Amino acid sequence: MLRFGLFGTGHWAIETHGKALHAHPDAELVGVWGRNPERAAFLAERYGVPAYADVDALIDACEAIAVALPPDIQADIAARAAAAGRHLLLDKPLALTVADADRVVAAAEASGVASVIFFTQRFQPNVTAFLAATAAVGGWQHGRTTAFASIFQEGSPYGGSLWRREHGALWDIGPHALSIILPVLGRVTRVAAMDGLSGTVHLLLTHEGGATSSAALSLDAPTEAMTREFVFYGENGIETVPNGDSEPATAFGVAIDQLIEQVRTGTRDHQCDVRFGRDVVAILAAAETARTESRTVTLPA
Repeated sequence: MLRFGLFGTGHWAIETHGKALHAHPDAELVGVWGRNPERAAFLAERYGVPAYADVDALIDACEAIAVALPPDIQADIAARAAAAGRHLLLDKPLALTVADADRVVAAAEASGVASVIFFTQRFQPNVTAFLAATAAVGGWQHGRTTAFASIFQEGSPYGGSLWRREHGALWDIGPHALSIILPVLGRVTRVAAMDGLSGTVHLLLTHEGGATSSAALSLDAPTEAMTREFVFYGENGIETVPNGDSEPATAFGVAIDQLIEQVRTGTRDHQCDVRFGRDVVAILAAAETARTESRTVTLPA
């Protein structure tokens, strides 16, 4: 039984992280921490665990942390937890700067802890099977993502998210897109980006070996235009990535399984670990530079 501390008290923490941890047969939720003491008390009561007022006290009380907080806050807590020898079950994006992502990676590697970042679709069995088969076929020349969400309408549980309002679709939906694109097309070498209407950001990526990919991302699309589609084009035709067939909390349960398996076996080679999360942050940061400076950014080898 792996003892988890949960950091975060929003909708995602309650309905995804907390729900999955509470139900998992091999995980024990031992406490919660949040920036809002009232919400922390509510979440703690819901799952029958104590609410902690101090971050480090909860880190001391657990063996692993699950984090559902804004990326900049997550990165600091994750680095502290890893330095204390706690395993990491984090959310995307890992951080909002490459420097912060590097801090988490350095702490995790120095202490040897296991790490998993919850890119939701990568923990949907039908999606992961598709990506593995598609990557194995090879010969792909281009990938296209269109992901238009509309989270700021009345009733949305994410409409009050300040970090999403500030950093937009690039940092919120961009990690999901990259988690699908990279396993098939490989490492990104060049990044271009520009803004469109309704908070839309457009990415154009070059991958090692010459393949390209594009992504159109929005959090504030007209509700009639909401869509999500990932398509690959290549020598063997056209393949469309299926939608995940399970709820987020079920997928998070798979992430818990995989972190626990790493802890049990001592392996540290998960495809969505903090090193992969750091690579995603580097691409997003390059895209931020590309869109603000109207130029193409080359990533270091």
